Amino acid sequence: MMNFLFLLLGVALLTVGGEALIRGSLAAAMRFGISPLLSGLVIVGFGTSAPELVVSVGAALSQQPDIAIGNVVGSNIGNILLILGICALISPLAVKPMALRRDAVTVVAASILFIVLVGGSALVPVDAAILLLCLLAYLAWAYWSERSHTSPSAELHKAESEELTTLPKSAAWTLTIIMIGLLLLIAGSQVLLTGAVGIAQHLGVSEAVIGLTLVAVGTSLPELSISVIAALRGHADVAVGNVLGSNIFNLLGILGVSALLQPLPVHPRILQFDQWIMLGSALLLLVFLYTGRQLSRLEGGILLLGYAIYVGLSFTLFTA
Repeated sequence: MMNFLFLLLGVALLTVGGEALIRGSLAAAMRFGISPLLSGLVIVGFGTSAPELVVSVGAALSQQPDIAIGNVVGSNIGNILLILGICALISPLAVKPMALRRDAVTVVAASILFIVLVGGSALVPVDAAILLLCLLAYLAWAYWSERSHTSPSAELHKAESEELTTLPKSAAWTLTIIMIGLLLLIAGSQVLLTGAVGIAQHLGVSEAVIGLTLVAVGTSLPELSISVIAALRGHADVAVGNVLGSNIFNLLGILGVSALLQPLPVHPRILQFDQWIMLGSALLLLVFLYTGRQLSRLEGGILLLGYAIYVGLSFTLFTA
């Protein structure tokens, strides 16, 4: 029970901390005249991955590679199957494929790159450098391709920065909010890791299973919040774009930073099972977006059913 309470407290701290960091960062961006395009692309799209970042980096430094990698892979699976499944059930997500084409293809490419790099059963600093260079190349490509002209994806990233409307006004309050967000993220990551390891030991399952499921869902709550708000407002492109941006940063940025600090051996079940689910879910989303130009409630139900089956298999056939 105490470990479960630690897990819930960690999730709560990460959620509040991530929200505070995003709002403070957006306010700072406005104060320094940073464009809505860059704010939406980097701060919102990647800021929602801040909980995953602090948890995976903390796990890597604590010699818990199964949680570090499981958190990222599980978050990417949950973002597509769980979060977009929920959003599509709330409201069918009609999207403009042109606005999402680059990011959807990048998620698939990043998933394939991960599979290639972990072929040797570990992510080492050389792999980390490749991931981080790919992230920088993506950011440069995205920003410069959209800066010169109005494109559907540029409008999407601008809209992302407008989803959060309540921002701190003064410079002092902005700095305070950012610092509070960072402190809550750091504290939440430590509490979450303590609870997650305790639950894994109590249930007799591996840390990889807990990282891929409980930890991954907990750190994905900011993405869930932003995407559900966007779906309720009828901003389907923002809901889907937020998930795609988060998945790109999870694979290229978070794993890149984590593996740069500490080589990360990959758990055999991730090699045999989870990485293929991650790639399959990315490909399925790509097919859904391009065939019907929307995520219907039926397709949302399929995504949610897929996540339920995945979690069920995680705690039955793939517990080691």
